[in-house]
Amino acid sequence: MRSYHLPGRSPVIARHGMAATSHPAASLVAIETLKRGGNAVDAAIAATALLCVIEPAMTGIGGDCFALLHKPGKGLVALNASGRAPDAATPERFARLGVKEITVTSPHAVTVPGSIDGWDRLLRDYGTMSFAQVLGPAIEAAEGGFAVAPRVATDWASLVDKIKLNDGARQHLLFGGAAPRVGDVIRMPALAATLKILARDGRDAFYEGPIADDIVATLNSLGGVHASSDFKRQQSSYVTPISVGYKGVDLYELPPNNQGIVALIVLKMLERLGMADLDAGSAERYHIMLEAARLAYAARDAFVADPETMNVPISFMLSDGFIDDLTRRIDRSKRRTDLGPMPRPGGTDTIYLTVVDKDGMAVSFINSLFAGFGSGIVTAKTGITLQNRGSGFVLDAKHPNAIGPRKRPLHTLVPAMAMKNGAPWMSFGVMGGMLQPVGHVYVLANMVDYGMDVQEAIDHPRVFFDGAKVQVEVGVPAAVRAQLTGIGHDVSVRPEPWGGAQAIVIDQARGVLIGGSDGRKDGVALGY
Repeated sequence: MRSYHLPGRSPVIARHGMAATSHPAASLVAIETLKRGGNAVDAAIAATALLCVIEPAMTGIGGDCFALLHKPGKGLVALNASGRAPDAATPERFARLGVKEITVTSPHAVTVPGSIDGWDRLLRDYGTMSFAQVLGPAIEAAEGGFAVAPRVATDWASLVDKIKLNDGARQHLLFGGAAPRVGDVIRMPALAATLKILARDGRDAFYEGPIADDIVATLNSLGGVHASSDFKRQQSSYVTPISVGYKGVDLYELPPNNQGIVALIVLKMLERLGMADLDAGSAERYHIMLEAARLAYAARDAFVADPETMNVPISFMLSDGFIDDLTRRIDRSKRRTDLGPMPRPGGTDTIYLTVVDKDGMAVSFINSLFAGFGSGIVTAKTGITLQNRGSGFVLDAKHPNAIGPRKRPLHTLVPAMAMKNGAPWMSFGVMGGMLQPVGHVYVLANMVDYGMDVQEAIDHPRVFFDGAKVQVEVGVPAAVRAQLTGIGHDVSVRPEPWGGAQAIVIDQARGVLIGGSDGRKDGVALGY
């Protein structure tokens, strides 16, 4: 429990329903949706749609989404609503075009947006409300205006140079040539008009007709190889979640093409290494986390791809032999420069939110453009910011994650659900690009190994790597930084914090919900 003498947040506790998002207005919309009779799916999509307007650097309708949801009596369901590369996207085609890298601002980084199809699928299968009902608050904000929150303003201002690269982005995202300031009231009339069309005509209006045509024309004008047929065929799919147990808790993640398997690999390694006796903020704890993560990400980069087109060896990656091999490589006393060869089998930016309703349905939901403002490409007519998920592909035709027709790239978006005795215990997620699965491990281990409550587990300082360098948050003491440096890590203080998290603990025994929201963002947890 935190000291009440010091600044900080307490967990939020409620009985009937709860939402935790990265923006107070989105949390409020989720709760209002629940109080109007909507369920957790309705509330999650209403809040996400609003965030696509009021937190536009982090998310948008031109992005992708993933979800884990648990409905009492129905079990755990996972949705993959990631978009696909165009039919014409092949390494050979790009070689002929002289493209040597899929850069983050390139039209080739834009995969078909999957979010709208994913929202529609969840609403039809598990929701109770229509598109018109859940899009109402987003339309109101885009048309009537919204006040810019502090973290949103900071992110926006840091991305002005990127925005200036594209005509549509300058038109819709700069105001008098500048980013909005904290408290400025902003309107997005083109996006409002697009949302109204979707509210009236539904999902198909995004993937066929004028909206899709505008996206394709925008990308083609910049050299993209997209076609209208790529949009018509976009379809989300239900997938089987993957999991491992850790000290009485089962952590569930999305399978590849998602990177959730990284969290599971790290957890299995930590179970072998033993972490509970280490201080939660010690250099040794951070060192072991970093070394385990480096190995898990190397495995991800070697194997994770679209399982519809490549054989992704999930069972091998979670096998005891594979985990034992990786674990033996960790030196507790120093950073290992050479990780060694990866065993082989025989043969930038996101919003995350979670909602739990009065009937016990829990939704873990994530929606993103990837990098800040995605590709930086915005459609002039419809005001849609387009993601850059295709930058997750590689151009080496022999690699499992090589770009190809209708392939889905390696994806960083990872909602999570932790279960105890077959029932949801915590619905949670951690934003922050590549950090996300290790962020899951931080939050879960902070609670399971160190007895923190959900808010303390979210608030605890994070350490992660950016390439070969280790970046620590300012909350990591100087002595710990010095110790990490002394055992071989190249340490610097990160200019901004690592990601952001939202979580709801479901206390089955007492019948209460306990929420936490990351102070690294503007958001809050709210309940009733």
